[in-house]
Order: sequence, then structure tokens, then C-alpha cells
Amino acid sequence: MNTLAVVLEEPEHLVLSRLALSPPGAEDVVVDIEWSGISTGTERLLWSGRMPPFPGMGYPLVPGYESVGRVSAVGVGTTARLGDRVFVPGARCFGDVRGLFGGAAARVVVPQSKVVPFDERLGEQGVLLALAATAHHAIGGANAHQPDLIVGHGVLGRLIARLAVIAGAHPVVWERNADRAEGAEGYSVIDPKDDPRRDYRTICDVSGDSALLDTLISRLAPGGEVVLAGFYSEPLSFTFPPAFMREARIRVAAEWREPDLTTVRELAESGRLSLDGLITHRRDAGDAPEAYRTAFGDPSCLKMILDWRAYS
Repeated sequence: MNTLAVVLEEPEHLVLSRLALSPPGAEDVVVDIEWSGISTGTERLLWSGRMPPFPGMGYPLVPGYESVGRVSAVGVGTTARLGDRVFVPGARCFGDVRGLFGGAAARVVVPQSKVVPFDERLGEQGVLLALAATAHHAIGGANAHQPDLIVGHGVLGRLIARLAVIAGAHPVVWERNADRAEGAEGYSVIDPKDDPRRDYRTICDVSGDSALLDTLISRLAPGGEVVLAGFYSEPLSFTFPPAFMREARIRVAAEWREPDLTTVRELAESGRLSLDGLITHRRDAGDAPEAYRTAFGDPSCLKMILDWRAYS
């Protein structure tokens, strides 16, 4: 069995390749991918070669952790049903080609425990479940103190803001790019230069800007917290006296966990969490190289998805 997949052979060199798939085992399912999303955070770092080293890192690799498809084969030890539409957070089934994160392919072999069935009505919006789970994990769930300032109005920033509004908060979002300022739902978007406040209790940064920490600390109320929810390719540092005077806290938001995904899936399926307006660009998977360039270079592109349905 083989598949067509996006392969980063080295930084800034992306191709479509036909790859052999690992044989499925008793606990595995085969999923024919319908759509996969392109991450402008972690995948941009993989593409540019600026991803900090971590275990398993290396080229060539298949990117992608935001995939949706239908189960086309099941192992004897699974309970999955043929035809189920599932969310796939990646796969490692490409032999010597690394799966980082392995979802950008027409077909994948993956343990059943890794896939998540979801309501058919979400359709292509299912690719957003990973970012929604990331947003939920960053702000700590409904019982945590919700952010009153969010830095960045991309997809992750919008999802954090929408979840905060669901929890009863009224956050402000900073966004310098006027083209991205539109689309607020129950919260305000402003340019930081127009914001005089210096009493924010919780600031959630999704900008990925490693030089911004001093600015954020200066906007905290005493005892306030900065949540680092972006992915930072450069070392972060801050000036100690302002942080000392505010007794500031800094928290790093890690990768989402299964309960986060379960929660946001239920919120999306019930209609409480809207995923509308976040997918702005769509391309045939055969146009993947150009799609990645657009996703990384066009500020108007919030979320690009690849359509794999012609390649299963």
C-alpha cells in the first residue's frame, strides 16, 4: 500500500512524493484523508529550518497534524467502523521518511486510539479541532481565569477569544495588521498602540514573537500572568525589575491533551463554539507547494487547507 504525501526533503524544499505505507496492524485503521490543514506556526518553522531541535526532528519529513478523513480499513482488534469520518492528529507510517507530524497525505495508517470520530456536519472544519484543543489547553479550561488580553488575531487567537467568551469573559485582542482585525465575535480587536491599559490580569500571547515579553509584562496588573501559547524559535528573555515589581508569573502552555480535544469537539458539535470564518483558503493537494507558500506568505490567509479527495 502506498500514498501521495507532502514531503519536506530539506528546509524550503517541499515536494509531493509517492511513499510506501507501513502495513496496518491489528490495532490500526487506514484513513483516506479528505482535507489537511497547514499550520503557520510549527509547520512554518519546519519549512524554514528554524524549528528548534527536539527528539525525532529531522528531514525528510511529512508535515501535518490537522487532518480529516474516512476510515477505509480496520484491524481485527479495533472497534472502528468503515466510513466513519475522523480527525487524525498525524501519523508515523512512512518508513524512513519521518512523520512530523505526518498528516499531510492522501492515506495514512494510524492506531485507532489516535483518531477521533466527530459529527459529519462539521465537514472540513474538523481540521480546526487541533487548534481549538490547543486554545483550550492554553487558557486552562472553563474553570481557569480567562485571558483579558490576547496577543494575535490569527486562528489560534480567535479560538482562544471565542472560548473565553463562552466562559463569560470579555477579552481584548491586540492585532497590528488591519486586514486581520475583522471577524471579532463578542470581543474587541485593537492596535496595541491604541491601548493605554496596564492592569491586565492574564495575557495570552500567541504571536510567537520572542522579543515581546518585556512589553507584555509592562501591561500586567500586580500578580498578573503571561501565558506563552505561541511557538518561539528564538530564546526568550525579560528585564527582571519590572517583573519583580509586579510579582509577574509566566506560564508556558504545552501541547493539548485528549480531554481538551474532547471538550472542544463537544462544543463545536453543539454549536456553542463556532468554527466559521477561520478557513479562508483551499487548494487541491496537487498544488501543495504553492499552497504552502501562500499559507506562509499571504497575511490574508488565516487557514489554508489541502483537498485530498481526488487522490485516495
